[in-house]
Amino acid sequence: MTQVIGPEQMDLLVSAVRDGKIVAFPTETVYGVACLFDDLKGLDRIMEIKKRNPNKAVTLMLSKKDDVKKYGLVDEGTQRVIDKFMPGRMTIVLKRLDNVDSRHVSGKDTIGIRIPDSSFVLSLIDQTGPLSVTSANLSGQGNTTNEKEVLAQLDGQIDMVVRGQTASATASTVVDLSQGDVRILREGLITKEEIEEVYYENCSRL
Repeated sequence: MTQVIGPEQMDLLVSAVRDGKIVAFPTETVYGVACLFDDLKGLDRIMEIKKRNPNKAVTLMLSKKDDVKKYGLVDEGTQRVIDKFMPGRMTIVLKRLDNVDSRHVSGKDTIGIRIPDSSFVLSLIDQTGPLSVTSANLSGQGNTTNEKEVLAQLDGQIDMVVRGQTASATASTVVDLSQGDVRILREGLITKEEIEEVYYENCSRL
């Protein structure tokens, strides 16, 4: 059985993550399921639990804007997007830096990075370090917005879930900025037009 805890039990959640457990928690979008970013065994377990295509990378979740450039290539336009929309309901896809093991990103030369607009999740990451996070559901099934929906799909598969209710059932906008332009990979509440306005600020596009 999956252990259910309250959001006030942050110490239990932090200990579980540090111990290599697979945990689920609410974000400002949908529930996420996570392990430490440097835990490749944990990442493999998440893929197995979700029945996720191993060629589909999961997101790196950070708590600080300055940390983004430690993992991905950040140009001027990307920095403006980070400054404007992060923390927020956006995942940016960047060229992966050579110091990031390709096994963390399913062998890809890009990496998806998100800083959630959730004080609870930011506090968790501050205490555990960066996390590998994806939606807390079985691949192809609906997003989850509370612990009951998570348990309906993943009970007994994950180690711990935090009680809660998300404010939205819509996942983050995923935008690819790795090729010098704005490409939407998954639509969310932040639109392509809003991102382009910031990314191309003071620039003329050919």
